[in-house]
Amino acid sequence: MKLIMQPEAGLAPVVKAIKQARTSVSICIFRMDRPEVEKALAAAVQRGVNVSALVAHTNRGGEAALRRLELRLLAAGATVSRTGDDLAKYHAKYMVVDNVLHVLGFNLTKLDILKSRSFAVSTKDRRSVQEALKLFAADSSRQPYEPARSNLVVSPETSRDELEQFIRGAKRRLSIYDVKVQDPAIVKLLNERAARGVEVRVIGSLKGGSDAIAVRKLGMRLHVRAIVRDGTRAFVGSQSLRTLELSGRREVGLIITNPTVAKKIQQVFDADWEDASPKQIKGEDPDVKGDEQGQDEKQGKKDKDQKDKDQKDKDQNNGKDEKKAKDDKKDKTGKDDNKQDKNALSVA
Repeated sequence: MKLIMQPEAGLAPVVKAIKQARTSVSICIFRMDRPEVEKALAAAVQRGVNVSALVAHTNRGGEAALRRLELRLLAAGATVSRTGDDLAKYHAKYMVVDNVLHVLGFNLTKLDILKSRSFAVSTKDRRSVQEALKLFAADSSRQPYEPARSNLVVSPETSRDELEQFIRGAKRRLSIYDVKVQDPAIVKLLNERAARGVEVRVIGSLKGGSDAIAVRKLGMRLHVRAIVRDGTRAFVGSQSLRTLELSGRREVGLIITNPTVAKKIQQVFDADWEDASPKQIKGEDPDVKGDEQGQDEKQGKKDKDQKDKDQKDKDQNNGKDEKKAKDDKKDKTGKDDNKQDKNALSVA
C-alpha cells in the first residue's frame, strides 16, 4: 500500500500510474481540469490499453464542462459512460489501473492537488480491487450495486455501518480530517468515545460536539476526509461525516489496515494540528467569549461613568455646603455689624 499526500506530491503519482498501465484503466471522475491526465489517458489508448471513464452526471460547475470532457475522452479513444441521476451526486474519485486500486480524496484539479491538504491511497488488496471494479461496472451500466465484504467503503450502501464500526473501535485516539462533521449519529458516537477517555481531535468543523472534543481550522484549504484510529488504522475517502454523504450520494473510501500508512497520516495530522488555529477549545465558543468580553467592557464603562457622576455630585454638594457656610458667616457678620451700629448710637 502507498500513500499520496497533497499538496506535496502533486499530480506526478497519478500520471505515472496511468503511464505504467499495461492492460486496463478504469477511472471515475467527478471533476477534472488537468490536461496532463487527459494526455496520459490518450497515450494509454494508443498503447493498446483498455481505458474506460465514468464521468459524473453533474457537479457544481454544471454539465457543460463535463460534457466537453466526455467528448474529448471519446475523441481520444476511451470508452466513456455517464453516471445516473438517481443519487444527489456521484462524488466518488478512484481508478483501477491493472490490478491496483487508487482511492483519491482529491479531484484531478489544480486547486485540489496544488493548494489543498488531501490524501490518496493505492492498494493491491484483491477484494478491494474486485469490489471497486464491480462498483465501476454497476454505475457505468446504471445497475444496482450489491456490496460484498471488503475494505472498500461505499455510500450510500456501506459507509454508515463501516464508519460507525470503525469509530466505535477506537480505544485511545481519533484524529479526523473533515470539513463538515454533522451527522447526528456520528457526532453522538464521537461524544461517547470522548466521554470514555478517547482523545478526539478534528481538523475542520464539528456541529454538536461535546466539550471534550477539540476542533481546529487548517490554514490551507482542506479537501480530504480521513480518520486515524489509535495510530494503527485509518480511513481515507470522499465522504464527509454528514448525513447526505453517508446516505444520499455516491462516495468511495478505503479502510487502511497498514500500520505504516496509518502512522504516516497521523504524523501529518499532528504537524497540521500544531499549525492549525484553535476554532473551538473544550467547548468554548469564541462568539460567546467575545460577547462576554464586550459585556464586561460595557459594564466597566458603566461603572466608571457612575463613579464620575458620584464624584461630580459630591463636588457639587461640597460646593453648596461651602457657599452656605460662607453665606451663614456673612449673615452673622452683618447682624454683628448692625448690633454694633445700634450700640454705637445708644452710646452717642
